[in-house]
Amino acid sequence: MKVGDVGGIPSRTLGKTGLRVSEVGFGAWAIGGNEFGNSYGPTDDSTSIAAVRRAAELGCTFFDTADVYGWGHSERILGEALKETRKEVYLATKVGGDFYHGGVRMNFSPDYIRFALDKSLERLGTDYLDLYQLHNPPGELIGDPKLYDVLEELKGENKIHHYGLSIHAPWEGELAMEVGKPETLQLPFSLLRQEWLDKILSLARHTNTGVIAREPLANGFLTGKFTGEETFPPGDIRSRWPRGMIRGRAQAAKSLASLLGGSIETLAQDALRFVLSFESVSTAIPGIKSPAQAEADLGAAGKTLTEGQLKQCREWNLSNAGA
Repeated sequence: MKVGDVGGIPSRTLGKTGLRVSEVGFGAWAIGGNEFGNSYGPTDDSTSIAAVRRAAELGCTFFDTADVYGWGHSERILGEALKETRKEVYLATKVGGDFYHGGVRMNFSPDYIRFALDKSLERLGTDYLDLYQLHNPPGELIGDPKLYDVLEELKGENKIHHYGLSIHAPWEGELAMEVGKPETLQLPFSLLRQEWLDKILSLARHTNTGVIAREPLANGFLTGKFTGEETFPPGDIRSRWPRGMIRGRAQAAKSLASLLGGSIETLAQDALRFVLSFESVSTAIPGIKSPAQAEADLGAAGKTLTEGQLKQCREWNLSNAGA
């Protein structure tokens, strides 16, 4: 198998890294499984591997994971699935959730980052990473230039080629770009999380910071398949959500499907195209668990919403804040 054997996906430049990545990538959180209670329900490894390989066949070149996803299991799956095509794709992982010493605690010390990188490289079956990301560090670290010294050293050693940050809030993105060190920002951007449009996307474009849009399907709710009455299994992060939040998101999905003039079945692709309508976004990384999901999500590439649809989505968000 070679990447893109049966398809092709438009690519975009990932900010100052210069990497040309498929505009729809592969979010590998879900394939970590739910053994440790931090994912999206049960998985089957053979199905996960098939999903990764199908995405690559269709032209996906950007695969994003984190060491804490399944406590290394997601990385192992990617390593196995991509071992024959490693040089044709870009691998990104994250560090910061120290699960090696009992439980999970945040750890961004230089020694730990080096230790965790070696473990990730081993699981991924590679001797370098295209992108290494700090996994949601606290603000006081984001604004400290010393945080990035070890990453610069690892670049010099060719163990990583580029580095970035995964963040939760716009103010964290502003702080990161003010420091000027991270080459990329990964942020939760979707029809339901549009706060990035106020300032961050334009600032990212101005500073040539690559933007990776995670959770573009809002934890699965923008697939339109949920009624709001679902009970999620133990290990699925949504099992801890309040019932009102689940119902609210399900209702929001129905409202957006109607607004966009499509059907609930086409909402996922419309949601991905919303995110991709903004030039500052280099790639969107929906969570993918099966070959069918890979085909559906990657099928959204190459198209964007109209200006009229974007205006409607923005107005809907402003009037439904907190949905």
